[in-house]
Amino acid sequence: MLQTDIVWADPLANIRQADALLKAHAGSDVYVLPEMWATGFATEPEGIAEPESASQALRWMREAAVGHHCAVCGSLAVQTADGTFRNRHYFCTPDGVAHYDKHHLFSYGHEDRYYTAGQERTLVEWCGCRFLLLTCYDLRFPVWSRFTSEHPFDAIICVANWPQSRQAVWDVLTRARAIENQCYLVGVNRVGNDDYSHYLGQSRIVDGRGNVLCQCADDAEQVVTFSLDLSALESSRQRFRVLDDADPFTL
Repeated sequence: MLQTDIVWADPLANIRQADALLKAHAGSDVYVLPEMWATGFATEPEGIAEPESASQALRWMREAAVGHHCAVCGSLAVQTADGTFRNRHYFCTPDGVAHYDKHHLFSYGHEDRYYTAGQERTLVEWCGCRFLLLTCYDLRFPVWSRFTSEHPFDAIICVANWPQSRQAVWDVLTRARAIENQCYLVGVNRVGNDDYSHYLGQSRIVDGRGNVLCQCADDAEQVVTFSLDLSALESSRQRFRVLDDADPFTL
């Protein structure tokens, strides 16, 4: 988990910081950055979001994944070829790039005025682990993040710019989404300030019982590494078969 203090609207500065942190903590399978890690949470993207086809931040993510033989993920504000703006959560590996477009746009902050919402859930597999990708506000909506037999996963990766004023909600919802899906949850938040909010961080990994297995420090850039035990997860699911009793539904 790369818990960073984001420099507003300065992709190059944020790329340099992310690159230094990754190189200083080489050897992990997956590196997770916050939401809009290259710019800050730009609800008005004009002049800030990079064109996807020429994104320096996305290019660095792809090159880092290849160079370190790992996955690098986090969301970026991009303008796509059709002219729409997307809050796009990328999952880059040496084999290619998957992405998830944030479905629940943060209308309270007017994100929905400028960005186009995604309509599809994205699951990716890397190193034997199946990940569901979420972005910040999505964490509040349990149906969207629900484990089903048609769309199973082992861990949720939620990248965020979650302000300190709602930190208690972050604490509850990261645990709740992990508990109800009997999965790991990797929640990576930023620290620092922008013109709207202060960000405390508290990036964390939670297990399927709601236990916080590790957490970054408050108000500090920090990298924390943790190993997910997929055998223990499967054993827990087999012993206590809550998912078998879930209500069927389709989105």
